[in-house]
Amino acid sequence: MALPTLVLLLVCLLLPVIWQQCKQHRRLPPGPPTLPIIGNMHQMIWNKPMVFRWIHRLLEEMNTDIMCLRLRATHVIVVKCPKIACEVLRKNDEILASRPATFASGTFSFGYKGSILSPYGEQWKKMRQVLTCEILTSSMEKKLQILRKEEYSYLARYINNMAQRPDNSVDVRHVAQHFCCNIIRRLVFGKRYFSDDIPASSTSGPGHDEVAHVAALFRALNHLYNFCVSDYIPSLVGLDLEGHEMVSKNVMGVLNRLHDPIIEERIRERSIKLGKGGEKKEARDFLDVLVYLEDADGRPLLSLQEIRAQTMELMFATVDNPSNAVEWALAEMMNKPEIMQEAIDELDNVVGKERLVEESDIPRLNYLKSCIREAFRLHPYHALNVPHVAMADTTVAGYTIPKDSHVILSRLGLGRNPKIWHKPLEFQPNRHLNTANVLLTEPGLRFLSFSSGRRGCPGISLGTSVTMMLFARMLQGFTWTKPPGVESISLQEGNASLALAEPLVLQAEPRLAAHLYI
Repeated sequence: MALPTLVLLLVCLLLPVIWQQCKQHRRLPPGPPTLPIIGNMHQMIWNKPMVFRWIHRLLEEMNTDIMCLRLRATHVIVVKCPKIACEVLRKNDEILASRPATFASGTFSFGYKGSILSPYGEQWKKMRQVLTCEILTSSMEKKLQILRKEEYSYLARYINNMAQRPDNSVDVRHVAQHFCCNIIRRLVFGKRYFSDDIPASSTSGPGHDEVAHVAALFRALNHLYNFCVSDYIPSLVGLDLEGHEMVSKNVMGVLNRLHDPIIEERIRERSIKLGKGGEKKEARDFLDVLVYLEDADGRPLLSLQEIRAQTMELMFATVDNPSNAVEWALAEMMNKPEIMQEAIDELDNVVGKERLVEESDIPRLNYLKSCIREAFRLHPYHALNVPHVAMADTTVAGYTIPKDSHVILSRLGLGRNPKIWHKPLEFQPNRHLNTANVLLTEPGLRFLSFSSGRRGCPGISLGTSVTMMLFARMLQGFTWTKPPGVESISLQEGNASLALAEPLVLQAEPRLAAHLYI
């Protein structure tokens, strides 16, 4: 075959392939220029540890609601428009229902044995069903209400003890984070302290193990999906170039040390009880449910690793958003006393001062719920939602989303979007008072609280109760003032996070009758 004919044949064969690739490339969402092979990896590395700020700066500079980055071979699609977000979580919910495989997520989920971090598949379906049909049910929530009620009382007593000190100062972040951890430990393990030497009713504060537990949980949350280089270049796993793997292993060492003895003892208890022909007992907590579940043949439904993974993920899902929202709401309200006063007035009108606020009061506390909605909108704990992975090519907002792309919704971009929100950087709870029953969820995805779709949080009711009772008990029980010499509370965010740069410290004075704190 003559050379010109061969060249012509090759051109004819390759031209459709090249054209299709170019066509697909043109249909990708807009994004910054990329380098061959590595894409935008060099920019991501350069902007560590503030990658999320670089991403949002690019969105602003490009004036786009959807953007595509290429981190080596992975397309990372970032969305900050509610309409497009609805396409992601509703229209494309099934296709975008998977999760990325990363060193941290694999480690924290014991090899994807749980529900939140597991990629889409039979294991995820199994554990999701356990969560929705056995753990986070209305009957289970009602059954464990007594545990939550005790923790609400301990909260008031603990703050009251601090208010009796000479400087009556309270570290709000410390109180909020430990309250959330106390709640979830009670619900999962049936105990608030890891040591049996400390009485459950103690209000002396967390012990060494409880402090280590909170620190480990938040460190884990801050390392999940944190744009680690090896997440995009798996061949680098094991080299630990960023120290990411060591952090994950250290966190798991602490959490396993504290969780495993309780889990293993409960499994032994089950084995002994059923081995003697005893009947299944009524569940005392979430761990009982997980341990005593049986398959069709009467054998334990869940393995040890599945129980460890699910208890860990329940902890992760409970501690960050409620504590962060309450700390930010109080910080904003200290600088806007008219908002604080309106919240107090609502509590006094709805609940009064002769008893403590209860979960049953939450539906009527619309202004307080609006304050929390505004904190979720303006001050999310995480700037970006947990990534969704495309299991097939799909289309979002008219753009091609290739298979295996990571699609991320920007909590920051949605909640502070000036096209959606008037004066988006101002804390204005009244903007949410447009319904008879204010909810902490946001169906229109104008901000993210509990997400939506297959990967949406199944614990909306529990999350609402924990958040609102923390907030309501703190406001109803105490008068909060700034420390001496402080004219206004700094609302500065941390460099590498959206949390307050410094923990909120306020002074507290009891505002109810003394017997209500006992």
